[in-house]
Amino acid sequence: MSNQEGKVIIKVPHRISGFFEIVDKLNGISIENPQLVGSRGAGFNINNFGITEITSQEPKDPSCSTCQIFINGAELNEKAETTHFIFDYLKHKFKKPSHLIIEHDFDLPVGSGYGASGSGALGTVYGISSLLKLKISDYEKGKIAHIAEVSNKTGLGTICGQLGGGLCILKEPGYPCVSERIQFPSNLSIVCGSFGMIHTKSILNNHRLNMNIKKAGREALTKLLQDPSIYTFMNASIEFVQNSHILDILQLTTIRELIQDLNKLNITGASMNQLGRSVYAVCNKRDKAKVLDVFDGYRPEINIIETNIYESKTINIIKKGV
Repeated sequence: MSNQEGKVIIKVPHRISGFFEIVDKLNGISIENPQLVGSRGAGFNINNFGITEITSQEPKDPSCSTCQIFINGAELNEKAETTHFIFDYLKHKFKKPSHLIIEHDFDLPVGSGYGASGSGALGTVYGISSLLKLKISDYEKGKIAHIAEVSNKTGLGTICGQLGGGLCILKEPGYPCVSERIQFPSNLSIVCGSFGMIHTKSILNNHRLNMNIKKAGREALTKLLQDPSIYTFMNASIEFVQNSHILDILQLTTIRELIQDLNKLNITGASMNQLGRSVYAVCNKRDKAKVLDVFDGYRPEINIIETNIYESKTINIIKKGV
């Protein structure tokens, strides 16, 4: 085995966003710098993870660096746009040409409102930097991941939310991140149910929904900043879904019915994952069985997940070497 070969595994939590305000214009003029594009809003990391494993090998062509990219076992390569963007961004920093095999495995469904793209972006930039001993600061790693998400329209504020940890408010758009953590009771449970994907890119390109989200997201953030608690967060998130008319525009009738059924219970609240055909409910642990009963009524179409808010360090290098 040559010194060129090695392996690293990076673990990054999934995240659920409750509401967001798209910030892609300043005084009506489009922001050209992707570092400054982003969102304001709020959400929380959860105790489920994206695992990125990166292996370096001697390249077949010693004159250039190449990569293969897998997501949940499927080889996608350039179709994995955000990961490939990061590889291209970093490869000029490599000390010598390398062939990288980048494998993402996600606990939760991709494209369903669990921040998988953000987990993968952070896993890629931290993994490549660690494996190849690149001299990149943590600040720069976060910036690269954010730019990759914005440039490929796979996310706007997911990176800052994941780096913020726990339940946090994104107070300003773009990078560097400006976030504030919100304390919450220790006896909470999160139950989620997913029906499938929504492509973030399709939402960002929908002019009517884009404008609705900006207005509703701004109103939700104002409400939460006045009283930063998980109860206000849930109320603001529910109102965001109503005021943005996202369920009507995307014709998500089943999502609406499930949210209404859950909010009939005496729980903290339930709303739609941003962005995905998914619903999350926040409840006291003693009420989890009642919440699960409601979710069970939507089987077999629904994929149900039991989890909790994850407060620990966002980036974990869990294995290095071969």
